[in-house]
Amino acid sequence: MTEQRRRLGAAGESMAARWYEAHGYEVLARNWRCPAGELDLVLLRGAEVVFSEVKTRSSARFGVPAEAVTLAKQRKLRQLAQVWLAQSDLRPRSLRFDVVGILAGEIEVIEAAF
Repeated sequence: MTEQRRRLGAAGESMAARWYEAHGYEVLARNWRCPAGELDLVLLRGAEVVFSEVKTRSSARFGVPAEAVTLAKQRKLRQLAQVWLAQSDLRPRSLRFDVVGILAGEIEVIEAAF
């Protein structure tokens, strides 16, 4: 991954985190990693934990950002969420998986995307 892509991704994750915080969420983890992979954002609002996958693009040349979250990626995120929850002291009442697409600086939050 190039440095430019890494910076673009980090900027997108920061933008997403600010959006969630402005909407009453607490950021529990950013770029949480384990041997199986990475979760972009883990958030809490009330008794609900939200796992958010952030996709940032500078243009739609290769499709809109949310299209990058394939079924295989969704399965992987569910597995990572299970690992995160097993390591956490939280016992949420509900879980949700969001996809945040950032295209040319505009944010789209798809709540309960899968």
